[in-house]
Amino acid sequence: MLRTRIKLNENWHFHEGDIAFTPLTDKNSAYQHAKTRRALGGPASVGYNSNPDNWDTTRPHPTEPWISVNLPHDYIITQTPDPKNNNTLGYFTYGNAWYRKHFRLEKEDADRRITITFEAVSTEATVWVNGCKMAHHHTGYTPFSVDITDIANFGGDNVIAVYVQSGDHESWWYEGAGIVRHVWLTKTAQVSVDEYGVFVHPEKQQDGRWLCPADISVRNDLFEDITVAVRASVLDETGTVLAVSEGQLSVPCKDKHEITLSAEISNPLLWDTEEVHMHTLRTELFSEDGTPLDAVDTRFGFREIRFDPDKGFFLNGRSVKINGVCCHQDYGLTGRAMPDNIHVYRTRLLREMGANGYRCAHYPTSEYAMDVFDDMGMLVMDEVRWFSTAKEHMEELETLIRRDRNHPSVIFWSMGNEEPFFANDHGRRIMQTMVSITHKLDPTRPTTAAVNITSARENIQDIVDVMGTNYYIEDLDTLHAKYPDKPIVSAECCAMGTTRGWYYPDDPARGYIYAFNRIGNDWVHARDITWKHFIARPFVSGGYQWAGIEHRGETVWPRLCSQAGALDLFLVKKDAFYQNLSMWSEEPMVHILPHWNLPALVGQTIPVIVCTNCDTLELFVNGVTQGVQSIDPCGFGQWDVIYQPGCVSVKGYRNGVLCAEETLSTTEAPHRLHLEVQNDGEFSANGEDLIVVHCTVLDEDGTPVPDASPYVSFTASGAASVIGTGSDISDHIPPQNPCRRMRAGVIVVALRTKKTAGEVCLIAECEHLLPASLTISVPSQK
Repeated sequence: MLRTRIKLNENWHFHEGDIAFTPLTDKNSAYQHAKTRRALGGPASVGYNSNPDNWDTTRPHPTEPWISVNLPHDYIITQTPDPKNNNTLGYFTYGNAWYRKHFRLEKEDADRRITITFEAVSTEATVWVNGCKMAHHHTGYTPFSVDITDIANFGGDNVIAVYVQSGDHESWWYEGAGIVRHVWLTKTAQVSVDEYGVFVHPEKQQDGRWLCPADISVRNDLFEDITVAVRASVLDETGTVLAVSEGQLSVPCKDKHEITLSAEISNPLLWDTEEVHMHTLRTELFSEDGTPLDAVDTRFGFREIRFDPDKGFFLNGRSVKINGVCCHQDYGLTGRAMPDNIHVYRTRLLREMGANGYRCAHYPTSEYAMDVFDDMGMLVMDEVRWFSTAKEHMEELETLIRRDRNHPSVIFWSMGNEEPFFANDHGRRIMQTMVSITHKLDPTRPTTAAVNITSARENIQDIVDVMGTNYYIEDLDTLHAKYPDKPIVSAECCAMGTTRGWYYPDDPARGYIYAFNRIGNDWVHARDITWKHFIARPFVSGGYQWAGIEHRGETVWPRLCSQAGALDLFLVKKDAFYQNLSMWSEEPMVHILPHWNLPALVGQTIPVIVCTNCDTLELFVNGVTQGVQSIDPCGFGQWDVIYQPGCVSVKGYRNGVLCAEETLSTTEAPHRLHLEVQNDGEFSANGEDLIVVHCTVLDEDGTPVPDASPYVSFTASGAASVIGTGSDISDHIPPQNPCRRMRAGVIVVALRTKKTAGEVCLIAECEHLLPASLTISVPSQK
């Protein structure tokens, strides 16, 4: 039997908190206790405490019950925020917890290699299997694998125990806690392709030809030397074999060796931001008698990247400005435990906004997300969590690069973000080591670093391949003059805090900030100013805005999240979304703000702003023209008008031709609730996916009421269940509550699909408004 990979996400037993124990009385009871621990499956059967005098053999389970959970799982997100806790970490209490999982291995598996891979456990994890301490991992952002072959029970029960410690923080943002990504059980032959052991690095030749070398690492876990035949086949998107290369490799016992196989491909379809084409390298291993041993499929893409110090970034020979965003990996309704299909949903929204770049801030994102970036044509800055040459941190760097170097979306590696060591000699030595190791593991991509300290920019920029700067866009010219042979990218910019739907002055007591762009200060500038600056400088490869999506933490009470996002904490579009769309898209568009339900401002002068990519705008209030404005590229229109209920409208022109228009009207009184699915076609009956629904309020004419604020309760029956609601970024009721006060006209409802296809009926109810009911079809698992 060839390689099998099984997801171990279901039916984990979970206990939050450490477990109290009474002292042991003598050596014999300690001996008996140790035997009991192993018989019961390891320390998680009795808890764990570093002091063995506190173990109690008479109580193998905590007094509090274990509960059953599925992964990914974030146990912090269910708390009520408390202002006594740290604001940067989201106002939560970070405690420890235990997970346990039973699984069976068949007798037929006895001659196979068995590994368990944790994609991420936040923050530190200690893992036991069948009573044996097998691993300790100290960061919550990189995967790690545990080889359990020698201690596995074949033909019987096995138990994994994971002790999670979340109190030793490694960030200044919401970290979550728990097994926050997938867990996998992998079975291979004793001779197999190593983990992340295939590196495909196509090289463009002349006349449309490409060489397709593949470095393949083979591991031999037998107690004897072996010779294997290796076959590498290149497949296109339809599964058609384009080329095959073969070779032989001798691998000593308990060792790894590498072979490079190469094939030539004529005129393959290229991977690009606008037209994505992925290919697959199928690696197969055979024994000397032809018996199949292993088979691994590795996705990759044919594409050519180049950073020019004078002309910026080039993809497949064409100049491309990186219109990027920085994002954390968390979701307002599930915390760090983000389902795979939410990666699809939010990346689609970012692409809809016109973004073509994604910075993994400030750590490696999930493996599934990396596949999504490939499939949606994102230009990725892949970033390490630790700027350090400590042994563990160098292992993390190697894991990141080996895991992600086949993704065509990755265009450079970031060695760190805003590190104090960037400014001193320690940082120079660390950077030199990290860059050297990175080039050794992947000679095909450049390195960069996200630097926000002026002195540091002059201290390490000669070491990295592409100079990265955070904010301080005025320094770009100085850097370019000092290092004329170095390309430049803005790794982080535009940290403009705005609150969705808030069109009044900033209100710190509520945690709200005026909803649109602001001028900025001496280090951060507004989106329009920043992008005009980039466009005027061809040598700037582009930039990554802070941030694409609001994230928990880095905030001020009572608000629970940062406000510098184009999508809010629950993935609702903000006005910044449309401002970016106006700068990053060609399709003619206009977007008016504010909405026209402003009873507190009747008779007052208010700004009306129009985001657009048209060259001319004309604004009307209640049918009366407010004047015509010419709009510069990346600019917007702004009029000061006296607010009166009625309507506001705008017409956008290009070269004198009307090409876009919009009208906003003052609505009638709220009349009924309305439900609408936002991610149709992106979920199935797999027990993990989320259906995202927006609940809004309509007046009697069916017009959305943008300032509606009812208290709504949600119930679901059938093929999915309600697992979260959210609306107000200053609402302290935990997201799993099925009842929610609406703010700014929308509540987001998340339903988790079950494992049986069918229909789910979602009902929304509140006082004084007509209820809403929505039937959603949940298809079979894809």
